[in-house]
Amino acid sequence: MVKKLQKMADKKAASPAGLLDSQLANTIKASAQQIWLAGLGAFAKAQGEGTKVFETLMKEGQSLHRKTQAVASEKLGDVAGKMSAMAGEVGGKANAQWDKLETIFEERTARAMNKLGVPTAKDVAALTERVDALAAAVAKLGGKVEAPKAARAPKAAAKAPRAARKAAAPEANGVTKPAAKRRVARKAAATTAAAE
Repeated sequence: MVKKLQKMADKKAASPAGLLDSQLANTIKASAQQIWLAGLGAFAKAQGEGTKVFETLMKEGQSLHRKTQAVASEKLGDVAGKMSAMAGEVGGKANAQWDKLETIFEERTARAMNKLGVPTAKDVAALTERVDALAAAVAKLGGKVEAPKAARAPKAAAKAPRAARKAAAPEANGVTKPAAKRRVARKAAATTAAAE
């Protein structure tokens, strides 16, 4: 059997088609080996130069990162400036509205208190001056009168009954009612009589 196979192999080797097949196989083998060797060379070169390429790519990435960070911080600064300006405008408008509201509230409160007969701070100050002047006049006449302190006058006016405040309010305006004149005259007479 071995002899038969050898004869067949000799025939194929002797025939021109067999010769072409073996040359083709040898060429393919040589090409494959060259390709393999080229791949190994490329791998070795990439390994050797790979770190250099990697470092170069890192440096380029860092410079790009710095540039984008600078642009982003610039844009962020612009946006922050615009936002703070807008916040300032809104705050100013809000303060103006609060001031208007406060003024309206104060005016309405003052009107309501005036309707109720509650004297204003100006009224109390005018009455205090008037009381001081009267006390000075009484003292000149020879009566012993203790001058009230200016700090106590508002507290006394605040504690005074409503009727007394109503009676005092027309006197502060320069208009006095006859009943109020009589009371003042009686008090003055009583004070002078007590002083004598």
